[in-house]
Amino acid sequence: MSTLLTVINIVVLLAIIIGLYAMQKKHISFSKRVFIGLGVGILLGLVLQYIYGTKSDVLKATIDWYNIVGKGYVKLLQMIVMPLVFISIVSAFTKMKLTNNIGKISTLIIGLLVGTTAVAAAIGIASTLAFNLDGAQFQQGEAETARIGQVEQRLGDIQSMTLPQKVLELLPANPFLDLTGDRATSTIAVVIFAAFIGIAYLGVKKKTPEHAELFAKIVDAFHAIIMRVVTIILRLTPYGVLAIMTRVAATSDYNAIWQLGKFVVASYVALAIMFIVHLLLLAFAGLNPITYVKKAFPVLTFAFTSRTSAGALPLNVKTQTQDLGVPEGIANFAGSFGLSIGQNGCAGTYPAMLAVMVAPLAGIDPLSPSFILTLIAVVALSSFGVAGVGGGATFAALLVLSTMNLPIAIVGLLISVEPLIDMGRTALNVSGSMTAGVLTSKATKDLDTNTFNDTKPQSVTVS
Repeated sequence: MSTLLTVINIVVLLAIIIGLYAMQKKHISFSKRVFIGLGVGILLGLVLQYIYGTKSDVLKATIDWYNIVGKGYVKLLQMIVMPLVFISIVSAFTKMKLTNNIGKISTLIIGLLVGTTAVAAAIGIASTLAFNLDGAQFQQGEAETARIGQVEQRLGDIQSMTLPQKVLELLPANPFLDLTGDRATSTIAVVIFAAFIGIAYLGVKKKTPEHAELFAKIVDAFHAIIMRVVTIILRLTPYGVLAIMTRVAATSDYNAIWQLGKFVVASYVALAIMFIVHLLLLAFAGLNPITYVKKAFPVLTFAFTSRTSAGALPLNVKTQTQDLGVPEGIANFAGSFGLSIGQNGCAGTYPAMLAVMVAPLAGIDPLSPSFILTLIAVVALSSFGVAGVGGGATFAALLVLSTMNLPIAIVGLLISVEPLIDMGRTALNVSGSMTAGVLTSKATKDLDTNTFNDTKPQSVTVS
């Protein structure tokens, strides 16, 4: 009987997937299909949990099969991340507009990413204090106990390292190993390696331009192929989001979420305020923030539903160049650096909130100016090397909490609301990198304001 029920559940998912595919054939917009997949996934998950219950063997078997679509989609995104980051950075150097401004552009982008992360940390601290959140109030169940064990194991290597050693971990001793994504800091290591390749290209271009020209053509060809692979994977987004949200809705402990509701609300308040800060920065630069919201919405929607900053990279760059008027080189830099440096949500707001929540458990006054200033500085420095696909926020939190000598068990206690909060954090990460790209190109006077102000966005579809 249980096998029959599992088969029925699989057929239901397949029927919904066919429906989404039919919508694609009718040219219904990519954003609408993603949102439909999100909504139907939540509804299906709630129905499955209501019928079977979270402990049911039928539900476990059903989710196992659903994971082929959901986790399979995430694995495909992970597959393309490192090649995409590498080729995006190298191709940025082969674009002529970057040649004379590389140092200035890199400094501006990194400065904006790290600076906004420091602001995000301050906002996270303020939100935590305003909502009077206390880490001692959270309850520990079986899932939380298991997660805490995993967190403590992951912390082992991090805790024994000094800050200089953590900085050294960012460097690519073996770039081919980092291209596999083997280390938590692999993303930024690949960025650094690609930057060295790009700088070498500029040197060769001056001495033997014919070799540089050949290399640039090869890079352009690889970039075109990689971007095509990305497009193929992105077409699967509505189906992946459907399966992922079904799993989340079907297996979530809603009692635990209810108990942690205050933390969820405080988190989204902090994320929303930080997003407003992005809009204010654009307004101060003389750009219309409403125009930015309209054009960035499809990318932020994708980031929100897929929970992967890295997966959003191609749409991120495409929107910056085609809709916001950012030169391709700057867009590639901002998008790629944004995967590793200064993620406002995962590396800024979240670790700061956790640190304030557990500070009293370590006998520290979270209102102490010295504690707050130290925490903001540690968060900003620790924001280097945060992974762009899943687990980045956990890694950032572990870095901050261990550096501040604070209890790390809080990371495991929030397992039940992680997916819910991670959606907002990821969208903010992507908005931060796009804002950095727009502001940098405005500062260097490379921004095409006519394209930015054009009311008809060009990159809302994945084709």
